[in-house]
Amino acid sequence: MSDFSAMVDTSPSSFPTQLPQSPHYLRAVTDLAHRRAVVAHEAIYAESGIKLVEKGMRIDGRLYDRLVQHTLREPVDSHLVAEDAVDHTVLTAVARELIHSNRLLQLLAQDMGAHFDQFWPTLAQIPLPGPIMFKLTVMRDECSDMFAHSVQMALVAWFLGVRSGLDDGDCVALVAAALLHDVGVLHLDPAWRDRQQQITGVQRKHLVAHPIIGMLMVRGTEAYPAAVATAVFEHHERMDGSGYPRGILGAEISPLGRILLLAEVVTAFYDKYAEDSPGLRLGTVLRLNHRKFPADLCSHVLVLVRQTFPSAGTLAVPEGDAQRYLQAIPVAFARWEQLSSAVSITPGGPLAFVNDHLQGLCKTLTEAGLHPQCAPKLPDLLQDDPQATAELCFLGREALWQLQVIAHGCLHRWPEVAQRESLAHRLLADWCEWLLGQQR
Repeated sequence: MSDFSAMVDTSPSSFPTQLPQSPHYLRAVTDLAHRRAVVAHEAIYAESGIKLVEKGMRIDGRLYDRLVQHTLREPVDSHLVAEDAVDHTVLTAVARELIHSNRLLQLLAQDMGAHFDQFWPTLAQIPLPGPIMFKLTVMRDECSDMFAHSVQMALVAWFLGVRSGLDDGDCVALVAAALLHDVGVLHLDPAWRDRQQQITGVQRKHLVAHPIIGMLMVRGTEAYPAAVATAVFEHHERMDGSGYPRGILGAEISPLGRILLLAEVVTAFYDKYAEDSPGLRLGTVLRLNHRKFPADLCSHVLVLVRQTFPSAGTLAVPEGDAQRYLQAIPVAFARWEQLSSAVSITPGGPLAFVNDHLQGLCKTLTEAGLHPQCAPKLPDLLQDDPQATAELCFLGREALWQLQVIAHGCLHRWPEVAQRESLAHRLLADWCEWLLGQQR
């Protein structure tokens, strides 16, 4: 796919109006045609004027080579319809099914009481133009986990929107943005959807691209308010500026974007840790990262999940996990102290970036009761308290993750560091690589 890395520091208004062609999305489209009937309701032309697909022709896998060899005049899904496509009826049925099986959504429904029924008319008002229906159908059939995650996101975001006082129109826009926040992933290599894969260094530019791609997809339909595309663009930003693709601060993030970035984290935790104390893990992470997420919205989430915290007798932490996490934290800070004493730190450069973020993380860890210098001693002090040990393990794991986020951010913003052409870059690259090699 095209390289979007050069766009990440620019305004959405400067991006192209048409999305570059993705061979991965074309493959997903032709794979969909093996599952159900996909027909061209209009002829598909190459940019050169060559007719590639006749009107009324059924798409199949054999067309992939023909389509991928040409630049298309218009996006391929603007000319296709699929059998049993995702529409409002399908979305409603999937949402109802998820509520029955998903603990997080059950908590939302219980907390909202009779007001929860307001979600259904909100969902029914979301515009679903043909290309969006087709994209959601591809997602449902080719990336079922991502489709379920997107529907969950719609429910979680709506809950946060209602709790924060959004009016009906803004709630419709918010639910649309939540449902479509990950459509950009359809254009990426399927390998990036593998949660077990460690994505490091230059590979991250592909992952960073997906909010940009999603924003372009949504904006290209001309069916949604500008706030929807903006929120999709911002769903991985953070209030402290540590997110992506632009690394903007909270005051620059749109109201819908703020809701979406928290809803993404909440939903992801319940996806990943469904059987392993997701509420406790989420509460711990929000406590440790209070500068990254909107405090007013976090309060609604914490009230919701605290009632699910397990009793001490049901918690189980693998032996040595807490100690392993907490030993890596002071080592990372100590290595940084050695590095920063050996070179000068220039404002605005990669060393200053890491130094500023480490100072912020150190302050946050201290506020959470996990000062880096004291961290390795805590497991022994708390060995007779299973609940405290479990929370400490979660805190340590998240702290290590935050250190690795700083390293990733440095290497992404300053790829020349990896070239090691100066002493400062060599020491900094060594620090980042050591940190990224620590297992969580």
